[in-house]
This record gives sequence, C-alpha cells and structure tokens, in this order.
Amino acid sequence: MWVIDEQNMALCAIITVGIQGFFFLIAATCKFDKVTDFAGGSNFVVIALVTFFVAQTYGARQIAITVCVTLWGIRLSGYLFIRILKIGEDKRFDELRENCLKFAAFWLFQAIWVFSVSLPVIFINAPINDTGSAFGPADIVGVILFGLGLLIEAVADQQKFSFRNNPDNRGKFCDAGLWKWSRHPNYFGELMVWYGAFIMACGIPVTGGQWTVVISPFFITTLLLFGSGIPLLESKADRRHGQSELYRLYKKQTSPLILFVPACYAILPNFVKCLFFCEFPIYNRKQSAEEGSDEAAAKPAPDENTSIARA
Repeated sequence: MWVIDEQNMALCAIITVGIQGFFFLIAATCKFDKVTDFAGGSNFVVIALVTFFVAQTYGARQIAITVCVTLWGIRLSGYLFIRILKIGEDKRFDELRENCLKFAAFWLFQAIWVFSVSLPVIFINAPINDTGSAFGPADIVGVILFGLGLLIEAVADQQKFSFRNNPDNRGKFCDAGLWKWSRHPNYFGELMVWYGAFIMACGIPVTGGQWTVVISPFFITTLLLFGSGIPLLESKADRRHGQSELYRLYKKQTSPLILFVPACYAILPNFVKCLFFCEFPIYNRKQSAEEGSDEAAAKPAPDENTSIARA
C-alpha cells in the first residue's frame, strides 16, 4: 500500500494544487469561465475517491463518507457547469481576468477552500483510521444530516435556476419554494452537508493533528455567514430591491439561513433572530433612494451562484 504520509494529507494537497493550477492555466489563457466551478466541485470528488482507494481498507464509515461526498460533488459541479453553459459567462471574473495576480489569488483561495473543507473525508479515509465495519450513532446522525443537506441544496438550486430562467421573473427577487422559507436555503443545505461530514469524522480516534478537522465546519461557516457568501449577496440584493415594499416585507419575515415558517419568523424579536437564526446586522444595509436606483441600474442582480462562496 502506497501513501505519502499516514493521513494522505500531502497527497491531497498535491492533487488539489495540481487540479486548481491546471484549470487556472486554462481559464487565464483562454479567458474561459466555464471550468471554474467545475474545478472546485470535481476536486472534492477526486480527493474522496483517491483517498478511499489508496487506503484499501474499505471500512463502513469510509464507504459512507466517500459515497456522500462523491454524490455531493458530482451534483454541484454538474449543476454549476450546466448553469454556466446556459448563461455563458461568470460576472465574478469581469475585473479579475485582466489582472493575472488577482485571478491567481482567486484560484489559490479555491484550492484552500477545497482542501480545508475536505478534511473530514481525508481523515476518515486515512488507512490508520480504519475501524472495519464499525458504524456508530454519530455516523448515522452524520449521514442523515448530510443527506438532508444535499437534498435541500439541490432543490433550492433547481428552484432558483427555474425562477431565473422564467422571463416573467426578470428583475424580481426569488421567493419560490424553499426560498419562501429562507433567503439562502442552498447555503443552509451546504452547511448541513459539511457539519454532517464533521460529525462522522468525530467518530474516529483523535491522534496527531486530526483535531484540525474542526477547520472544515469553521471555514465553510465563516465563508458563507461572514465572508463572500451571505453578506455580499444581501448587500447587492438590498441595492437592487431595497426600495421595494414587497422585498422589505420578504426580508422581514424570511430567515436569512435556517428554514423557518415566515409568519412565525416575522413576529420574533430582533435579538432572537440574531441569536438563533443568524440575522446579523451586517445583512441589513441602509441606503438612500437615489443610491438604490442608481446601483440597481448599473449592476446585474447577484445570486448564490455568482458569489465567490460558490466557487
């Protein structure tokens, strides 16, 4: 059995840098947007499969996490690839393409994102963590959470895609399906996915640097809640729709992340929304009417798939 180290960390780092570097060269040379999200999602699949087959231990937990991550990665990369083929370009890169260093920094961040978030599957699939057929309560909870998250994310993405492709909805904000219960249900699903993977990883013995698996949920939570995920999208949505009474009502009665009944959410005190539903002050941008109308006219509406968090 061939491994670079006990956890296959170096192997996964080399694979990730290689994949992202290869697709960066294609994107930078050809000014090509269509491989970016595919490179991110498929990288997760490659890491899961390589670590699984290199270990050759085939424990129940290893099989479960590999299947889960492979399904998630194929679904996400396939969906985003089809989406970019339809829309033709990714507006995230309009300013980055002309600056090679900034464009390279984006791809470097994508490599860090893939490697950091993949830590649960890397550690679980490490040969030294093989526990045979052991599959405990934490694994069951993790798989259920992962599966529900995958379902929510997939349904939310499809509903948003269908909404955007309907000419009657041009210029409107999406409040269809799960989007009526959450302003970012696909992000909620994605967080469930990786917290499920983290819970499964908690079932392996903690030796050496395996405590660093906590970086995975911390990284994805920070990125989506405080980085280039929800804050960016909320700010841009406010600029475009902030003068609409319907949008302000939607925002007041709809949780930013966690799926919840709108009528109940609307009557909750602000501190409850903040503490239990992630309704942070940074998600509410105040502006003048002139600013809102000018910026709405100047910029296209963003969605969860044009945020760097979807990279």
